[in-house]
Amino acid sequence: MPRKRPEDRIERLIESATAVFTALGYRRAQMADVAKAMGVAPGTLYLYVESKEALFDLVLRCAYAGSLPSPPPPLPVPTPAPGATIQMVEQRIAGEGRFPALDEALARRRVTDAQAEFEGIVRGVYRNLYRNRCAIKLVDRCAPDYPELAAIWFQRGRRDLMARLTRYLQDRRRRGLLRPIPDPPIAARVVLETVVLFAVHRHWDPSPQIMEERTVEDTLVQILVRGLMKEKH
Repeated sequence: MPRKRPEDRIERLIESATAVFTALGYRRAQMADVAKAMGVAPGTLYLYVESKEALFDLVLRCAYAGSLPSPPPPLPVPTPAPGATIQMVEQRIAGEGRFPALDEALARRRVTDAQAEFEGIVRGVYRNLYRNRCAIKLVDRCAPDYPELAAIWFQRGRRDLMARLTRYLQDRRRRGLLRPIPDPPIAARVVLETVVLFAVHRHWDPSPQIMEERTVEDTLVQILVRGLMKEKH
């Protein structure tokens, strides 16, 4: 029979493992590192998870969900079947990769307010990435060590959103709604990297600056909208 342990211990394990995987990446992170961060003997971890693979899978699932599974899984959490972790991440990327404001803009034939339209796109992307910041940081940090993860993250995740933003900016430039910019793909990269920096990566800044979240979003939106879109007449 699988043994059960107090839920607060599982929460501590996930918190410690998340910090270790985020700091070291998948390859360098070891169970001993997690045990040290948690303040327990290395062997104690195996009361909760069967392996490093099981721990990484659990940490990713919790990061995407924003909490422990309900009900909590039986312990020790088993090693996932081959490909199960990748399949889960792929499904989450597909599900979380929907950006309604951007998709609606790409399908729109007549634009009545380009500034408001682009503001909606930037806010939608920002809020999506902020909501999933822990999972994004984990995957982004660990993907270089994990070829199967890198394949879906960099190709189907980041590149797909970049391609959609590029198409949007190219179309609005063709319609004469953008300020003169030499290269829409570069502009799309600037938009996305700026949003990712403030929605995701600043939360792991080793020397953080206290910022109110709505003020961050509003400031970012104003800079990007006013920098790229023509003024209303």
